[in-house]
Amino acid sequence: MLTSMHLLRTRRFLPLFVTQLFNAFNDNLYKTTMVLFVVYAVYNDESTEAAFSGLASGLFILPFFILSALAGQLADMRDKAKIIRIIKLCEIGIMAIGAVGLTLAWKGVAVHAFAIPLLLAALFAMGVHSTFFGPIKYAILPQHLEKDEVLAGTGWVEAGTYIAILAGTILAGPLAVQHTGWATVGILVTACIGYLVSRHVPPAPPLGEPEKLDWHILRASVKLVRDTMHNAEVYYAILAISFFWTIGAVLFIQFPPLAKNTIMASPEVASLFLVVFSIGVAIGSVAVNALLKGRVSARYSPISVIVMGLFVGAFYMVAKLWEADQPTSLLSVSEFIAWPMAAVLLLCLLGISVSGGMFVVPLYAFLTTRVSPDKASRTIAANNIVNSGAMVGGSLAAMALSAAGVPITEQLLLCAAMCLFSAWLARRLIVAENAAADLAAAAGA
Repeated sequence: MLTSMHLLRTRRFLPLFVTQLFNAFNDNLYKTTMVLFVVYAVYNDESTEAAFSGLASGLFILPFFILSALAGQLADMRDKAKIIRIIKLCEIGIMAIGAVGLTLAWKGVAVHAFAIPLLLAALFAMGVHSTFFGPIKYAILPQHLEKDEVLAGTGWVEAGTYIAILAGTILAGPLAVQHTGWATVGILVTACIGYLVSRHVPPAPPLGEPEKLDWHILRASVKLVRDTMHNAEVYYAILAISFFWTIGAVLFIQFPPLAKNTIMASPEVASLFLVVFSIGVAIGSVAVNALLKGRVSARYSPISVIVMGLFVGAFYMVAKLWEADQPTSLLSVSEFIAWPMAAVLLLCLLGISVSGGMFVVPLYAFLTTRVSPDKASRTIAANNIVNSGAMVGGSLAAMALSAAGVPITEQLLLCAAMCLFSAWLARRLIVAENAAADLAAAAGA
């Protein structure tokens, strides 16, 4: 990545990179503060906490499933930079709603009757915001970067995203219960700064002829996915990414109640877990680009996700040992670090996230380099539709398992098993990649 650091000094990449940083930071600061506040300060039952965590995840993901087709059409048919600025302006209004919800919840004013619905409404609106921003942040890269810079740019966007998540997570833990008022100021200020930075993203006009938008959401979604999936490399990349985020959805739903009820961790420790996870994904994003030397390939994806499954299995075993010698009260950060097996638990989390980052980053690069530039946004949007459907399915499965009384810890085994199927999909992608390379070589000869 050192060879691609010049991208961070160019206007064709830096404003987009920083805009994405603020976007991811604000998303995570708001979501994590809200979920940790409700889990730790409102509910006191593991199944209810898991249900709320699942509901929050589902509400955020739902707009991706409903509106991605429209978002993809819009991004390919209009100036992407102009759309970014409109999206970031809307974020300021959305965060104002979220700030009101956090303030009411923190003060204890009708927490269940009014504040929580307001918090969830803002979360849903942020899902809509991210639905329209998502296709652009990847699809704009081939338009502003050289062909051999796209993988590096994708890696920087992914690494930057998780660095921003890291920063938001560090702040969310202490703010969730003790200083929620500061969170309301933070999300509003960040939204305003994000808008100001977005004004410096260079123009990115449509590369093809402008087309009429199809406002029939269901028809447009079906057509978009059908038209995208005929390319074998894109097809298997989308399936592998979708199954990966299904695993991610289940893990993130399990995480807050697992941290509270099994590990007996305070909100600050729960934030520490997410910090380690974010650092790991950023490391994986950078490492895989170094290994591939800028070439878009799924070569390391199967082994990466198998290693991820092994670390999930190790995390399960550590959690079971932890249950056998469980603390009697919530641990502070210093108490957690001093607890036996804490270092092993953190290493398992780091292993899951590093291998996960190495698995998924090259797959996103397939979506923008294996299609014509004028269709890149719609390809990302098709991926988001399939991803979100898979993640909603994962969220519903996790909620159903919790409702059926399956302990959160045991649900980790499901995630470990799902990694094997992800490895098979990644292997199919390598076969498709090699077949496309052979075809290109034959055509060149």
